[in-house]
Amino acid sequence: MSLYFALCTKKHSLLRQIFTIYRSIPKDGKQAVHRQIPILIRTIGSSPEVISIVLDPPAGSESLLMQVLQTLTDGAVPSQDLISSVKKLYYSKMKDVEILLPVLPFLSKDARSPHNNPPLTPSEVLIAIHGIDPEKDGIPLKKVMDACSACFEQRQVFTHQVLAKVLNQLVEQIPLPLLFMRTVIQAIGAFPSLVDFVMEIMSRLISKQIWKYPKLWVGFLKCAIQTKPQSYSVLLQLPAPQLENALNRNPVLKPPLIEHASQPSIRAALPRSTLVVLGLVQESQASGQAQASQSQAAETGSSAADGAQEVTQESASVS
Repeated sequence: MSLYFALCTKKHSLLRQIFTIYRSIPKDGKQAVHRQIPILIRTIGSSPEVISIVLDPPAGSESLLMQVLQTLTDGAVPSQDLISSVKKLYYSKMKDVEILLPVLPFLSKDARSPHNNPPLTPSEVLIAIHGIDPEKDGIPLKKVMDACSACFEQRQVFTHQVLAKVLNQLVEQIPLPLLFMRTVIQAIGAFPSLVDFVMEIMSRLISKQIWKYPKLWVGFLKCAIQTKPQSYSVLLQLPAPQLENALNRNPVLKPPLIEHASQPSIRAALPRSTLVVLGLVQESQASGQAQASQSQAAETGSSAADGAQEVTQESASVS
């Protein structure tokens, strides 16, 4: 294998044969190819033979092609020929947005399909990126994160309206995308005016029990810290156990949240379990108040029963 790859550096046309046989070689052979291909591609670059493979990759060689594209764009600006070839491949054969990821930061905002097909909209691009499963699709998580970051760098394309549309769709996905909270935080950083909209998103996440997704829960709490004081009303929507967990994880939130909740109009609307977590009501006091309420209700019921009995007895006497 090493000898053949060495020959490829001298005669680039030999490279296509590797892509042709890739689907049929055993697992160990594929691993050997993936070890060798970055060295070879860095040596020959975007040669005409490489471009021809990008334009017309043999069936079953998609993962190998992705590695080639990642190598050609790793720390380097790809050639216009390569960018154009990847776009043509996407629009003509491989209708999978993953193929665009390596060149996404280098696509011009007015890119158009070579066949006059409708171009991929910014929201479709960002939603598709979030649909990538790093383990299942064989795309490094860092590449997916870099692709998201590349979108945020193009603010004239990925506007706050586009981001709001994307977040509104992603929050309804089951399960929630792995990078969802990271994107929410990036959206706030890029467009602070989105904070009120993000508060609505966070409220919807509570209804979806975001704490059941450990990684997303961490991101949720990080977002809450970055968006305070607006996030206080959202945090107070959490069930008492989850609110307690949030405050234990992030003690910095507790003092200002207590101050916020102490406002009479807000405190009056909070359940006792939340007030207990915040320390605004002692647990024993809450229990005592609950028992007092139950006793008062019982006394009221007893008085009503006695009154009814007296009325019955008076009615009997009149008869």
